[in-house]
Amino acid sequence: MVGVEVARSQLAGLKVAPPGTMAGYSRARFTHWAEQGNQCDTREVVLERDGKDVARDAECRAVSGTWRSLYDGVVVRDASKMDIDHIVPLAEGWRSGASAWDAAQRKAFANDLAHPQLLAVTAATNRSKGDQSPDLWQPPDKSSWCQYGRAWTTVKSTYALTVTEAEKRMLTTMLDTCAA
Repeated sequence: MVGVEVARSQLAGLKVAPPGTMAGYSRARFTHWAEQGNQCDTREVVLERDGKDVARDAECRAVSGTWRSLYDGVVVRDASKMDIDHIVPLAEGWRSGASAWDAAQRKAFANDLAHPQLLAVTAATNRSKGDQSPDLWQPPDKSSWCQYGRAWTTVKSTYALTVTEAEKRMLTTMLDTCAA
């Protein structure tokens, strides 16, 4: 994860534009939970990465472990209660530039394990977020705003996606919560 000063620089470099149209959007256009080897898909890799003492069955499904959800601070011991959040939701990506990408770029975005794009969080917070940007939804646990703002900004910068004025203002507010 990048530091706050790098995130501020990334944010300053993002193009500000109104949200694009949802015309042509389908979640299915972003191949997600791709095979990652050893019978594991992206979801299972993230569950293991973000959990503690994760045990998997022969089909790579998490059967036990502990996860702490960044968005609400809830500790979960049942993997089925966790969702894998796309920090920048697929629909938000579409509205901010992914509509012009080819299938390979969209698949890379939806399964990105190299950047802070995927995070195990409680199903409840992920579903309350939906496809909203930070100006419309913020993690309920305000202590997570710094990490969330840095992650969102890094993903938008990595993929050269646009931001709205309101989104940029809220991201600045989030980055302002980071310790100096």
